Amino acid sequence: MGYELRDHTADIAVAAWADSLTGVFEAAAEGFVAATCETAPAGTEDRAVFTVTAESREALLFDYLDELVYRRDVRAALPVANRVESIDSETDADSSETWVLTASASDAALAGVTAREIKAVTYSEMRLEQTADGWEAYVVFDV
Repeated sequence: MGYELRDHTADIAVAAWADSLTGVFEAAAEGFVAATCETAPAGTEDRAVFTVTAESREALLFDYLDELVYRRDVRAALPVANRVESIDSETDADSSETWVLTASASDAALAGVTAREIKAVTYSEMRLEQTADGWEAYVVFDV
């Protein structure tokens, strides 16, 4: 599992990889943290557990990272030590598929931290795919 920050015009991108789907989501989240600040502050011992739903795996990755941006903005704290507990798909009576992610994170105070402002996650060049080696994701953040 890992990630790499990549320059992208006026934005910043994260390339992430892992053996599992949950792992690649975690790696993308850690890439978000690294894109925000060079050294992440320590999080609290309390972990916030939350759920995200979407209509596809790609939309789930977007919505998960968007939730991290939202939590950072609302709480003035960076979600760190991100863990994805599960990713499941559900099919309802009309055969519509819904993807559900359950995750947790610790809040790290942003006060006193030099941080890059990540405004939003974008769909620009976004990619999530299974490969022979596991899973890969590519996400661009608007800065």
